[in-house]
Amino acid sequence: MLESVELLTGSPWIYAMVALSVLLDVFVPVLPSGVLVITAATAAAAGSASGQVPHAVPDILGLTLCAAIASVVGDLVAYRLAWRGGERLDRAIARSRRLTTAQERLGAALARGGGALVILARFAPAGRSVVSLGAGAAHRRARDFLPWSALAGLTWATYSVALGYYGGQWLGTTWVATAVSVVALFGAGAGAAYVMRRPAKAS
Repeated sequence: MLESVELLTGSPWIYAMVALSVLLDVFVPVLPSGVLVITAATAAAAGSASGQVPHAVPDILGLTLCAAIASVVGDLVAYRLAWRGGERLDRAIARSRRLTTAQERLGAALARGGGALVILARFAPAGRSVVSLGAGAAHRRARDFLPWSALAGLTWATYSVALGYYGGQWLGTTWVATAVSVVALFGAGAGAAYVMRRPAKAS
């Protein structure tokens, strides 16, 4: 995968590829958008280490903003679709214990003025999908949900890009650096999933 992404690093298509992958994985969580972001950042580290001219490698800030914005747009699309989903979606959520629980916890978190659950969900496998769809289906106010979605997207994008870039800088721009960075990303996801599964403490 690293070799394939490196072919695109001197082209604006790398940003389009990252944006599309990040946007779509709210609907198809198996898409490896985090792996792609890390691989692109590792390729950027490779270009920096070899002294390539700036326009021939992805810009780290541009890559971070691209991934963050695509994350928020994907969340917003899922949120709006769930908002307009009607009775069929409501029945589907009611049949899913995971969606129902996430919806209840998200509602309680937003009602208290906090949105740590939204940020945690961005790292957990399929958590982003569950929270975005749950917020829309429950008709949570956009002004309560979207600022936390934006913070979650920026946090996730910054973490993913930093893993790839600094992993490449410290471990060398090889598949080993990419693999270690991906493991660190999945580790964060596993930790977020564990925290989200814990029952909420009684007030």
